[in-house]
Amino acid sequence: METLTFHVDAVLFDMDGTLVDSTTGVIGAWETFAETYSGLDIQNILSSAHGVRTIDNLRKYCGLTSEAELEKEVARFEQAIVASSTANGRKGITLLPGVRSIIDELAPGKNNPKPCWAIVTSATHAYASAALKIGGIPIPDAFVTAEDVTQGKPHPDPYLLGAQKCGVSPGKCLVVEDAPSGVASGLAAGCVVIGLMTSHTKEQMEAKRPTYLVENLSSVSMKMGANGGIDVVINID
Repeated sequence: METLTFHVDAVLFDMDGTLVDSTTGVIGAWETFAETYSGLDIQNILSSAHGVRTIDNLRKYCGLTSEAELEKEVARFEQAIVASSTANGRKGITLLPGVRSIIDELAPGKNNPKPCWAIVTSATHAYASAALKIGGIPIPDAFVTAEDVTQGKPHPDPYLLGAQKCGVSPGKCLVVEDAPSGVASGLAAGCVVIGLMTSHTKEQMEAKRPTYLVENLSSVSMKMGANGGIDVVINID
């Protein structure tokens, strides 16, 4: 096992698939939408839609073009994620391995004027807030959601804004991502990127060339630096 140690000014976490697992809810939401939009290939959607804003997915897969209709359906879809995550005995929205210890360690650094970590998600503010509350993760002052950017992942805009909200250069940030679109976004923003294999195959993640690739956050530890920022240790098999 190889151990890598380095320092960054801030860590920018994705949410779904990185901090929390909402897979059962997402599947349930697409099943609900298949009742309205016939012909949805749910398995195909699940293989490519993860990490992309709901509004962009509904444009692509449901053919929605009206902004008013999109806004309404985005809210319905994300409410369905929460509701269906526990339906029929499903496990609900849960924390992923390694997350609790990292968040507990970094919690004191979540506040302005200079937070040392952010959450940068393709989810809406309403859904992200609900999912984080269920997972017991505090919402940092540097919080980027779908509504905050015109162009979502894989464009660099979300992570550029995350770095800005932390008051640091993107080149001095670490992005933690589980989706190919998110890895592409972080790299395009100029950040170092840890890819996680929690929702996609090793081959899918390697194709986007993250700086580092590990199974999940149990292979990573983080501590707030004595003079600011975050000290990161990665154990690579």
